[in-house]
Amino acid sequence: MRGWPVSDDIRGWSDTLARDPSSVVFLQLGEALRRQGQRDVALQVALRGLERHPHLAEAHDLLARIAADEGDLQRAFDEWDMVLRLSPRAAGALKGMGFVRYRQGELAEAERYLAEALEADGEDPSIAAALGHVRAALAAQRGGEESAEPLPPIDDGMPADATPVAESEPAEVGMAESGDPRLLFQDIMGDGRQAALLLDASGLVLAGAYVVEDGEDVAQAVGAELSGVSDEARRAMRHLGLGDWSSLTVETDAAVVAMAPMRDDALVLVAASKAMPLGLVHRVLDRCVERATGWLAKGGA
Repeated sequence: MRGWPVSDDIRGWSDTLARDPSSVVFLQLGEALRRQGQRDVALQVALRGLERHPHLAEAHDLLARIAADEGDLQRAFDEWDMVLRLSPRAAGALKGMGFVRYRQGELAEAERYLAEALEADGEDPSIAAALGHVRAALAAQRGGEESAEPLPPIDDGMPADATPVAESEPAEVGMAESGDPRLLFQDIMGDGRQAALLLDASGLVLAGAYVVEDGEDVAQAVGAELSGVSDEARRAMRHLGLGDWSSLTVETDAAVVAMAPMRDDALVLVAASKAMPLGLVHRVLDRCVERATGWLAKGGA
């Protein structure tokens, strides 16, 4: 097998994709670019490919690998979760999810995913090695010892410095450090190509941010436009005899916007790229609702 990168292959795959944008050669091209370190270009290739092949497990796997390279671990986990939905018992996805949970300090979950990966593919020595390290870390943890030994790379394109975070570290990392409600959803939303807001009944932004390409935060303007939307949705559902509303998804030319109601007519909004599958958008929305619920319960507003 030839080593990476191969510039002639990249040119060839690029030409093929230019002639036929629906070609699945974007998988090879994106992977080659990722291994070359051209992550931004690899990401664009992967996202365009997903627009045409939203149910292709390998495309979500590619996006997960790019996200892992970027350090966007939750996005990587979500993409690998999508791989499993499309291709149950995919060993690579299980291995990647174990890697993410290890990095997040969730050793028991990491062990479970890696054990499932080993069961699915017992011939991959990297899975057995990773599982052994995780179990050693768990044993050290139960014995009250510090385990400083990092997890070996699960994939040669993934970060090698896989040191787990402390289990007591807050989930809202960015907000915990600054106390800024605008960062409430930061770790969920990842790299800035998507946004999340928590709005009160009058459209006032309670938490989250919506930063557009020029760097401007348009959250307050978006909130003002959505003032009263929960009440309108409830009225429409009642008129149609459909009961209470639980979520609303709108697809526009530029983005996919998903909303869910909260207590006191508050609202959680997620705006994502059209390349993101609707199933993943809804999972992100669910996580934001869970985060907002916990924050409000602690008196965040």
